[in-house]
Amino acid sequence: MFLAGDKGYRADWIDEYLIEQGILPIIPNKEGEDRSQRLAEFDKGKYRQRNVVERLIGWLKECRRILTRFEKRAANFLGMVKMAFIERYLRLMC
Repeated sequence: MFLAGDKGYRADWIDEYLIEQGILPIIPNKEGEDRSQRLAEFDKGKYRQRNVVERLIGWLKECRRILTRFEKRAANFLGMVKMAFIERYLRLMC
């Protein structure tokens, strides 16, 4: 399992904590930082997968009902998220 984050989350204590939890941190180095002193090696291929998640969240924020969370109950909110995915899928199929 891995966790991808941006440079703002680059700190030794974060790397140590994630490794203790069995999670591989995929966080790029800050400028001027020595890469050889990192506990975990940066994997550029896995870091690029982070873009998929960010685009998905950005698209969900375009759905006003999900963004403002009109639904009070978690089950109803999850239903609206599912409906947004169904709508998206149907638009892509047409």
